Amino acid sequence: MADGTHRSQRMERVDCAVITVSDTRTEENDESGALIRERLTSQGHVVTAHMIIPDDANRVGAAVEAYCADRTTQAVLLTGGTGLSPRDSTYEAIAGLLDKTLDGFGELFRMLSYEEVGAAAMLSRAVAGVRQGTVVFALPGSVAAVRLAMDKLVLSELGHIAALLRDPS
Repeated sequence: MADGTHRSQRMERVDCAVITVSDTRTEENDESGALIRERLTSQGHVVTAHMIIPDDANRVGAAVEAYCADRTTQAVLLTGGTGLSPRDSTYEAIAGLLDKTLDGFGELFRMLSYEEVGAAAMLSRAVAGVRQGTVVFALPGSVAAVRLAMDKLVLSELGHIAALLRDPS
């Protein structure tokens, strides 16, 4: 749209599910999941669900599938399980589920992360895409990485992405 209306399309409220993927986090010590929820609600979005599940590809994939199949969920944000350790399985759980990938998200996240942590940024397998009309973001588990992703990438485009994916019927 040459007139600029495309970029102006955005939803002020996006209904989001938040999944913390961890073998060790609990409600009491899940700082990254809490930060995602706080950032979303502070921008007017609604957290409709939150869960902590073990780092198991089958369970992670099933949870993402369930939220994406629920037409009231417009975004799924995961934290944890994006590294290289043998237990990290978030990438494997969701990469094959995505109908479309947002390659730029991972690229930009690693570029911004490089400015903070140097070459270790290449170890992140942060990924985003769309499944059944729902945007899915998989963020690393560290609080600093979540803050970076939410503040520099996710929140600035979440309403725009949700508007683009909205079913016109």
